[in-house]
Amino acid sequence: MSSSEAEMEHQKEKTEEKGKKEKEGLIGKVKDLIHDIGEKREARHERKEEQKEIEEEKDNEKNEKEKRTDKEGEREGIIGKVKVFFHDIGEKIEGAIGFGKPEADVTGAHIRHISLHKAKLDVDVKITNPNPIPIPLVDIDYSIETDGRKLVSGLVPDKGTIHAHGFETINIPIVLIYDDIKSTYHDIKPGSIIPYKVRVALLVDVPIIGRITIPLEKIGEIPIPYKPDVDVETIKFQKFSFEETIADVHLKLENKNDFDLALNALDYEVWLTNVSVGSGQLTETRKIEKQGVSKIIIPISFKPKEFGSAMWEMIRGRGIGYSIKGNIDVDTPFGNMKLPINKEGGTTKLKKQDDEHDDVEE
Repeated sequence: MSSSEAEMEHQKEKTEEKGKKEKEGLIGKVKDLIHDIGEKREARHERKEEQKEIEEEKDNEKNEKEKRTDKEGEREGIIGKVKVFFHDIGEKIEGAIGFGKPEADVTGAHIRHISLHKAKLDVDVKITNPNPIPIPLVDIDYSIETDGRKLVSGLVPDKGTIHAHGFETINIPIVLIYDDIKSTYHDIKPGSIIPYKVRVALLVDVPIIGRITIPLEKIGEIPIPYKPDVDVETIKFQKFSFEETIADVHLKLENKNDFDLALNALDYEVWLTNVSVGSGQLTETRKIEKQGVSKIIIPISFKPKEFGSAMWEMIRGRGIGYSIKGNIDVDTPFGNMKLPINKEGGTTKLKKQDDEHDDVEE
């Protein structure tokens, strides 16, 4: 073989080797492309499967929810039917044996006791039981308010049993402390009259029907009492001697309340320059109108020599110090009251009985 032929053969082999490598490279690229396509198709398939699973889960949850709703609806329907059933039975039993709701009414609300410090009210509630068996009165809630503001509230537990086909009158005692009211509501002044409303809630256990609440109300008025002002206008002596002087003390009582006072009696003690000159009780009936003034005369007797030099000041017509303490018994539109009277550090004059000039010096 000549050298040219050998060269050509070698060149041919190189060409064939190159073509073989190119073919192998192309086949490799095709394989890679096919592999990528396969992976992408597999990924899309997995995503579809995942989406399908998610949708199936949603559908399952929806179905479960619908099933639960249906079951709850069925259960509520059953419970409702049971309630209606028992209600119908209760009504039939109630109609057959005469069960019914009790009736109640506030038959009275009055002031049992009143003073400067507190008022005690009695609220009477009549409860009628139409049933053939006794029913228990569980609790009584009560409150008193004025112009929508609560003054006092409380609970009265276990007030007993209301007899079958009978009635009971329940007394509810309520106490109003004036200092508590005035410290809470500063616009409520002593001497005024305020409207009030009593609210009562009766809790009763009725067979078949169950526990019920009966609300009640009652309105009225209550005073905030104020003690009268008292002054000694003058002291007029009827008989004067150093051993014993008999005199009349002229008192002025001022009613500072918005209601009349009907005076029944007055008990008192009078001091002149710290020496007690008389005490006692005066029974006298008179009316002291609201915001009005009344004058009362009380007798005293004393020994001037007990006053020392102060007696000479009295004789000369100069002022003399006095104090007076006591109580008045009065009737009011709200009941009887015993109100204190008190005046210390006042000054008055001693005059003859026929002296008509009642100069007052305080």
